[in-house]
Amino acid sequence: MPQPKHRKIAVLGYRSVGKSSLTIQFVEGQFVDSYDPTIENTFNKMVSVNGQDFNLQLVDTAGQDEYSIFPQSHSMDLHGYVLVYSVTSMKSFEVIQVLHDKLLDMVGKVQVPTVLVGNKKDLHMERVIKPEEGKKLADSWGAAFMESSAKENQTAVEVFKRIVLEMEKADGNAPSEEKKCAVM
Repeated sequence: MPQPKHRKIAVLGYRSVGKSSLTIQFVEGQFVDSYDPTIENTFNKMVSVNGQDFNLQLVDTAGQDEYSIFPQSHSMDLHGYVLVYSVTSMKSFEVIQVLHDKLLDMVGKVQVPTVLVGNKKDLHMERVIKPEEGKKLADSWGAAFMESSAKENQTAVEVFKRIVLEMEKADGNAPSEEKKCAVM
């Protein structure tokens, strides 16, 4: 049995987009609606992807806006990023683009394993951002894209399994559709 791999993931986004709800749904399997602005919480969860166990450390960050100073701690020892916006908020979609730029500046790389998540997809009447728009943005980043609802455990689980796959792909040991060549 291979050893579990330890992976640290940050969940970033504008406030009230459902970062905590999504994280808690994945970790505890329940939907928490009460909105208590997060300072910063860390959760641990074991997940198995393609027969490999991963011990995930999830950093549920405080909501940020376009003026937030990107905390140095969010670029240290992190393996992947889940960037969340709400499909009901244009503002959150704009902010996530700024956060992604700040993230790359801080990490000093052109690309980091990232999943862009359009959360609150269950709120059909309030939707202002189409799935195609999220997909287009993620493609421009070379990131994975998904829509989710923190009310549905399945989508929350998919989000975190997807970031694991993206991290594995970056490490060169995941079956990816297109083989990327790396210069060593």
